[in-house]
Amino acid sequence: MSKFWESRLGVWSGFAAAAAVLFGLAPLLLSGFRLGLFAQFICYAIVAVGIGLAWGRGGMLTLGQGVFFGMGAYLMAMHLKMADAEFRGGPGAVPDFMELAGVRELPAYWVPFASPVFTIAAIVLLPTGLAVLLGLAVFKRRVKGAYFAILSQALAGAFAIFLIGQQSLGGFNGLSYFRYFFGFTLNDPVNQRMLYFITAAALLVVVAASLQLRRSRYGELLVAVRDAEERVRFLGYDAAGVKVVAYAVAALFASIAGALFVPVVGIISPASIGIVPSIMFLLGVAIGGRGTLIGPVVGALAVAFAQTALSEQFPSAWTYAQGLLFVCVIALLPGGIASIPAVAGRIRVKHRPEAVEATT
Repeated sequence: MSKFWESRLGVWSGFAAAAAVLFGLAPLLLSGFRLGLFAQFICYAIVAVGIGLAWGRGGMLTLGQGVFFGMGAYLMAMHLKMADAEFRGGPGAVPDFMELAGVRELPAYWVPFASPVFTIAAIVLLPTGLAVLLGLAVFKRRVKGAYFAILSQALAGAFAIFLIGQQSLGGFNGLSYFRYFFGFTLNDPVNQRMLYFITAAALLVVVAASLQLRRSRYGELLVAVRDAEERVRFLGYDAAGVKVVAYAVAALFASIAGALFVPVVGIISPASIGIVPSIMFLLGVAIGGRGTLIGPVVGALAVAFAQTALSEQFPSAWTYAQGLLFVCVIALLPGGIASIPAVAGRIRVKHRPEAVEATT
């Protein structure tokens, strides 16, 4: 069965089934509120796809994806606040939260975000460029393993603290109360459904891109760097450059997810992009199966759903349940949920009578 899903027909069948669920079944069965909540979960899944590529295939334990998620989110939020300000007061008007703080002149770095083209370019280029610079600085010095994980986590914490001190970006409260999304009114149920479809399409696109990278020559080289970096370097390949590409792609996916998260949820704050959210992103990948293509998506959706359901019923116990779930998966299913069919197959083969006779 696993060989079928690895074939071209299996891949196309999987994408067709996913498209049927995302574009047909979910909008049919879910209410407007639940569909918006599902769109939020899909944003987490997009981040998980990038982590699966960088960690599962490249061996880079990325504990700081909240940085790139937050960059994409804040860049989009700035554009949405500019659109609202221009609708209320014309070009050059300051956003509402600045008016309440007594600011009368728009900060210079806010001005370009009145342009949708500039905003989209910034969402794509700024987080990716930062990831390339960080990757070159870290991987060229051969920093890896736990050291890289701690460094990336510290970066997420520092970024959240930096945003708290920036009153021109909303400070601790962040940015919220968005009314327009590229000319569309966000409180219109039809436009909210359109946002869901855009988010679902983005998930399919990033999964397809990740699949293409995994099956390419670069994907094979990335696995080789993960398993035997010194040997790959000895053969003449730039191992640091290979890791930088995967790290940058994961940053791009996280930035896209953050940009979609803002109009879907309606708020972004430092609390959504610090150390804890970064660990949550990683937890979903670990539970789903970091070495597979679909595992991170399934794990991210499952963790987000469990957090929403259980935190409503048992708000104080969810953190402990989350830690217990992580320990159980690592101890019993190191390959995550995606490894259950393989484990079940091995158990079935082990207990076949002919298998037992063969061993005796």
